[in-house]
Amino acid sequence: MKHSPGFLKLVEDAKSRVREVTVAETQRRLEGGKALLIDVREESEWNAGHARGAIPMGKGVIERDIEARVPDRNAELILYCGGGFRSALATDNLQKMGYTNVASMAGGWRAWQAGGAPVEKTK
Repeated sequence: MKHSPGFLKLVEDAKSRVREVTVAETQRRLEGGKALLIDVREESEWNAGHARGAIPMGKGVIERDIEARVPDRNAELILYCGGGFRSALATDNLQKMGYTNVASMAGGWRAWQAGGAPVEKTK
């Protein structure tokens, strides 16, 4: 997908403030029970397939819903989207809301699949 220059500038700015983690790091954190994995893609993307154990909370609603779903602002959260752009934007916003241990998964869903990580589909 070709992204507009304005969007890419916005993502680049957000990425300057957020921590990115690899798929392998994400899997280690999940296996250790230390992190929650949040999928910020659209519902149709989620339904087509998602990381096993992920929580759906789309980019359009995460800022609205996160405090009710994860009230602990120190909880470890790893966000992902299709390629790592929307998750960087959402990670930046959660940090602005006071979440202190949040990261964006580099490469997103595409990297998760390419790495052979476990997936599931909505039934």
